[in-house]
Amino acid sequence: MKSRVPHRNRPALVDSGLEVASVNTFDRITFAQNIMGGRACVRGMRITVSLLVNLVAHGMSAAEILEEYPDLEAEDIKQALAYAAALANEEFHPFAPTAA
Repeated sequence: MKSRVPHRNRPALVDSGLEVASVNTFDRITFAQNIMGGRACVRGMRITVSLLVNLVAHGMSAAEILEEYPDLEAEDIKQALAYAAALANEEFHPFAPTAA
């Protein structure tokens, strides 16, 4: 798996073996305070990225999701998963306690 250390305010590139994604490719992921409280949604709909990730995590195929949510497109699911992968790629560096 390829990855780069992210620049400030820009997620790292992630290669899941299918294709490399960057923040510029998330054109279907939207944020609006009046839609789902500003959570990451798909194309301004009330379908969140977290919903799609949970459906996949619990075994639903893309075809089943598209059947259940006819307003979605296959690319929506793909971008939602790529966005979640980019977020999971973030590093956490806790501050070490300083000597007094």
